[in-house]
This record gives sequence, structure tokens and C-alpha cells, in this order.
Amino acid sequence: MTEKKLLMGNETIALGAIEAGVQVVTGYPGTPSTEALETIIRYADRCGIYTEWSSNEKVALETAVGAAYSGAKVLVTMKQVGLNVASDPLMSLTYIGIKGALVLLVADDPGPHSSQTEQDTRAFGHFANIPVLDPATPQEAYELTKLAFELSHEFEIPVILRTTTRVSHSCGDVELAAAEPDLSEPSKPAPDGVPVKASCEGFTKDRRWTIFPRLTAERHPWLENVQVQLSERFSGLPYNSVSGSGKIGIIASGVSALYVKEAVKGFEELFTIFRVGTVYPFPEKAALSFLKGIEKLIVVEELDPYLEEQALQLVGRAHLPVDVYGKKNGFFPVSGEYNVDVIIDGVNKVLADLRETASLSHASPAVLRGELPPLPIRAPTLCAGCMHRTVFYAFKQAAKQLKKDSQVETIFSGDIGCYTLGNAHPLNMVDTCLCMGAGMSIAGGLSRTNPEAKQVAFIGDSTFFHSGIPAVVNAVYNGADVTLAVLDNRTTAMTGHQPHPGIGVTALGSASKAIDIAGVVRSCGVEFVKSVNIDSLENSLESCVEAAKEAIEFKGPSAVVFKGKCVGITKPRTRFAIDAESCTGCGFCIKQLGCPAIFLPAGEDKPLIQDSCSGCGLCAQVCPSGAIRESGVKK
Repeated sequence: MTEKKLLMGNETIALGAIEAGVQVVTGYPGTPSTEALETIIRYADRCGIYTEWSSNEKVALETAVGAAYSGAKVLVTMKQVGLNVASDPLMSLTYIGIKGALVLLVADDPGPHSSQTEQDTRAFGHFANIPVLDPATPQEAYELTKLAFELSHEFEIPVILRTTTRVSHSCGDVELAAAEPDLSEPSKPAPDGVPVKASCEGFTKDRRWTIFPRLTAERHPWLENVQVQLSERFSGLPYNSVSGSGKIGIIASGVSALYVKEAVKGFEELFTIFRVGTVYPFPEKAALSFLKGIEKLIVVEELDPYLEEQALQLVGRAHLPVDVYGKKNGFFPVSGEYNVDVIIDGVNKVLADLRETASLSHASPAVLRGELPPLPIRAPTLCAGCMHRTVFYAFKQAAKQLKKDSQVETIFSGDIGCYTLGNAHPLNMVDTCLCMGAGMSIAGGLSRTNPEAKQVAFIGDSTFFHSGIPAVVNAVYNGADVTLAVLDNRTTAMTGHQPHPGIGVTALGSASKAIDIAGVVRSCGVEFVKSVNIDSLENSLESCVEAAKEAIEFKGPSAVVFKGKCVGITKPRTRFAIDAESCTGCGFCIKQLGCPAIFLPAGEDKPLIQDSCSGCGLCAQVCPSGAIRESGVKK
């Protein structure tokens, strides 16, 4: 029995994992991977699956490894930069192997749309000797998820399912081999969090699970041999398919293969397309069969020239008279997200070169391209009423006062999260941003090379638990003169409001011990620790400025935990409005805060507050003429 449904790519991955018998699922929120674990959460109790949002990706993988050592089938979810955090255990795990099945969903973000980097997980798989499957559609994501579990169990190694933003977040008709789990009759959760269906062999003590140089030396030849076996297996799979009969070959993987199909529509007689779904180990036999009927080869792929390098090596080893056109010789962009127009431009560059050099056996007309108007540019900004804006503005005022009183500059180090947007005009409050948890460490380094300046590091609550604590320990241990500002809005806001260890609620909604951030900071040895509850203060700005000044002036590590609620998940408070008679039209509220709820209508000289106002009242506190007041209108 099959069922066809319209599903998002991440949803199909979750359903594929459930159908494959997944028993333990761990992960850390990260766009574009987040919805996969969230989908499994919907079914976890009913299907007896243990599911958790872990404190970071390294912990998520290590938790999953413990379950896999016991013979369980496990899934770990993360985005591409999360793989950096998990890479330490993963590199060793490839040598040790597993007993059940372990699949990593790693979602890459070409563009990037919401990431620090455009790194390519296919290259990591090659580097770490981990098989990588690269689906192009939601249907393939569903099928390749099940294949990943099969391969992991059979070969006793972890397998990476690599998606990209367009695959994870696109929707399509998906034919499910079985209907979705029945939601009408929830199964009874097992006691003490033990999953109902997590029946597995259990952990058996074995020297194999303890990595030492001798074990590594023994396992490395085995691992290399597995790559050869996988390449042979992949060459016969339908996910590596050939279509067309032209003398110009095109090799592509992932969503780029769909772009190619659309780009050459109407010109199919010119091309033969080799679509690769199992990118590592490279399916050499299938590729060699494809290349033998080709005169020229175009390689289309987002980010790294991974397939291009594999093709060049194969052409060289087989002494094939095939010229390769891709990123390395400038025919396609070396970075950024692809689309149909990008591919049409690249293919036309290749065809123009072939016409000019007369190096093809027949004429090659240009592929047609339709022109579309550009999309409007919309700069990212903090939400109207976001507590982060109040904290940023408070520190800005505190730093101004410090500079006025003692000519001391303040450097602000940021971190990854919504508050990264504090770098935008007019706040301009993030001077550095590197990776999760780096703000405090960078501030420590800056304090050594800029002793005349004050250092402030901003970090979010979820990021604090993810990787901020070691930086606090390091600052205390080495006596760094830095101030930590923890922006605790009670959620993992940027990725969709997932819970974290400071909230007291697990991924499945059950109550847990809430870990107090201020208490953790004190336990690390920070002597000045203050908490400010922004939501409970009538004049939150004044209190925040006072706390910021105290913390900055303290000699040595200091911390202020600013507590508030994310406006994305709370009911709006009273709206504010601008009294036209009192307003002088100075524009101070717009120039200083950058709140998207405040705008200056075209042709007008006085701003207005629109319905997106959430009632934080910051604008009223900074207005020099007192023209902004509560409107008395509830949203």
C-alpha cells in the first residue's frame, strides 16, 4: 500500500527514518535542517522514539553513538556549520564504526541564506571516508534516508545524508511506501524516557569501542576497502541515472540536477545527463560507462568542484579524450547558490567556446534564457519589540558615557543568533562575529592586544549552553577583563523557538530541570554577576544602562544576564503611538533604534508606529520630546 502526499524535504527525511525503524534521534537546531527533528517529535511518543534537542552537535552525535554502540538505529540532525562542532567524534567514529545504524542529516546552505559559511559536506565525506548521499527532490530524500540506514547497518559505518536549503525546504508530491504513523491513537510513552521500540542488542564490551593508535592502524585498511565496496554498490543504484543521447555530457548532483533538466529543456538532443545521487564514494563504474559516449563534459554543482575533480581523475586514469568544463576553468561560479539562469549562462559559455574552437562534431546553438525582474532587497532586522534592541542600546549608552568620562573605547564582540543583527545600522553594536560561542573567547583575545579598551561579548541563551561555557571558564582562569552580556529570551529564537537546557522543557514537552545561567556563570568563578528582568521593569532601559555600566567598570570577568521573552512567541503588550502635536519630527526614534514598527511615511515629516508594534516601550523611553505614549489599544 502506498500513499502520495505533498511534503517538505525535511518532513520526508523524518518519515523515511521512521519507516527505517529509527529508535533514537538527536540534534541541534540549525536552518535548514531543523524541521526534520521537529517532524519526528510529532511522532516520537506514538512510535516509541527517544528524541532530544542536545546542547550542541558534538553532544548530539556522541549521544547517538552510545545508542548505536548498543545496536540501535539512530539519526542525528544538524546544519553544515554544526558538522564542524561534531567533526571531532565523527572523524574517530569512522575508524571505530558502529553496530546498529547511524545516519547524519547535514543540511548545507548555498547562498548562504542563514549561515556563516557555504561549506560543502560532500568534501567532508571524502575527507572523512564517510558515504554521502545527495538527494535532489523530497521523494529522493525520503528514499535515500531509508537507503542510508540500510548502508550504515550493513557496512557498520556512519552515513551522511547531505541536503541543501532548496531540497530541505522545497515541497513536492512524495509517494510513501507506507502511510504516515497513525496519530489518532497515541501510543503510551515508556517510563523514564526509555523508547518503546528501542529494543536492541544492548552494549557489549569490546576493545573495538576504545580508539587507540593500534586500533586505528588495524581499522584504516578496512575503512579504505569499504570505500571500494560502496563505489561498486553505488554504480548499480538507480539514483545514479543517465538520460539523453547527445555528445555533450552534463554531470550534476542534488538540486543542481533539476536546474540542469530545466535549463536544457528543448535542447535535449545536444546533451546526455548523468545525475549522481550517491556522491561519495564516487560511482566510478557508472561514471565511466557514461563518459565513454561523450565528447565534451560539463560539470554542474553548487559550492566545491567535488564532482569535477572526480571526473577529471577518472578521465585521466582512463585516458579518455574528453574535455571537462566546470568551476576550475571558469565556466561556472565557484561560490553562491545556483539557479536555472546561472546554469544557462554557464552552459552557453561552454557552447560558445565549442563554436569558437570548432571542437564539436556539430553546431551548438545557445540555450535560451528568459529574463525576470530582480527581487526586492529586504535587509534583515531585529523584530519590533525584541529585547535585544533594548540591551544593545543600553550598552551603547553606557559605552558613550565611558568614552565621555575617561576616553576609553569599548569593543563589542557578537555571536551567532538573532542578536547578530545588532551589527546593522543604526545600532552598529556587533564588531566581531565568527562562530557559535566565539564572542567571549574573542573578547578575551582582544583584551590582551587592546588593554586600553573595554571588552563586551554578547551571547544568546541557547548559544551559551551550546559552546559559551568553556569561554567563560577560560576568561576566569586567565583573568581576562571582559564583560559577558547574556541575552536570555527563553528560547532558541532564530531557528524556530526550540527549547534548550535553560527553559526546563525537553524536546518532547516534558518538564526537566532548568539550568540557571547566572548560577552557571557564578560557578565558573565570575565574581560580578547580575540579572536584569527586562519584561518586569517599567523603565527597562534605565535599569539596563545601569547594569551595563557596573559590569563594564568591574575589573576582571563580569556578566549580566538580561531576561525577557521573545516577541515571536509571546502575546503583544499595549501598543504605542506618536502624538503628532508633541512630536517635533526630530526622527530620533528612527535614527537611534531602527525598529521596523517605526517608519516615516513618504512626503511626511513625522514618523508613525504601525501595527507590528509589540509594546516594548523602548521608543517612548528614548523620545526626547515625550511624544510616544501608550495608545491604550490592545493588539
